[in-house]
Formats: sequence, C-alpha cells, structure tokens
Amino acid sequence: MKKSLYTFAMLLLGAVFGFILSRSGAADFEYIRAMFLFEDFQLYGILAVAVAVALPGMWLIKRKGRALNGDALECATKPSHRGNIIGGAMFGVGWAMTGMCPGPIFVNIGEGKLYAVAALAGALCGAYIFGRLYPRIQKSWNLPIIESVQEEKPGL
Repeated sequence: MKKSLYTFAMLLLGAVFGFILSRSGAADFEYIRAMFLFEDFQLYGILAVAVAVALPGMWLIKRKGRALNGDALECATKPSHRGNIIGGAMFGVGWAMTGMCPGPIFVNIGEGKLYAVAALAGALCGAYIFGRLYPRIQKSWNLPIIESVQEEKPGL
C-alpha cells in the first residue's frame, strides 16, 4: 500500500474513532465523572463493546500476520512488573482528574473545549518528566530497560 494511501486510511480511521468517542459520550466529562462515581454505567458498556470488537479483530490480524501496509506484525508478550501498577494508577488518577485519556483529549480539542489544551499540556509534560526520570528509577524499581528506536530519515 502506498504511504500516502496508508496515511489517508489512518487519518480517516482516527476521525471515525474520534467521532464515535464524541457521539457516544466517551469524551464528555460528565459521563466520565458519572462512570468513576458508579452513577452511570454507559461507558462501561462502551468499553465492553470495544473489547468485544477488538478481540476477534486482533485474532484475525495475528492470524494473517501482516499489517495493512504489508509489514510483518510482531506481538511480543510484555513482562509484568510493578511499573504496570504504578503507571496504571497514575493514568487512572489523571483520567479521573481531567475526565480525559489521550484519545478524548484530542476529541475535546476538536470540539473546541479550551480546557482540553491544558490536559494535553499536562499529558505531554508528564510524559517528558517520566522520560527524563526513567533512567533513575529503572534500576531501583526493577523496571525493564526501554530501548530508544530512532528511524533514519533520508536526506537529513
């Protein structure tokens, strides 16, 4: 598949995903607040449907062994470690505080909600700080080594 067609397909899928997040309420602060307070179970249903759709899709993708662009798929099992618990807790706290995880941040920006820009800035700052601190906490917390992968860019 040509790179431009592949890029267009990914942009289209991203737009459809964002539209679904917006229309379903999965990017709405009030729905998310109600979910975390166990007042409304709509988003739990949305998450369950997403898993039910993704499971057979992932099975088919793994069975075929190729991505849409023809690249071979590598689905290595990741080891469990305490960083999963700590990272999951930090993600959950950020999600509960802002009412947004990464996808809905962009949906809310697209809907013109200015507070989502602050959430995006916080997410980017948090990722940066984590990246800077990781070498220091990696050994003491017995976390896996993260290898940096940099693609060669022609002409640079």
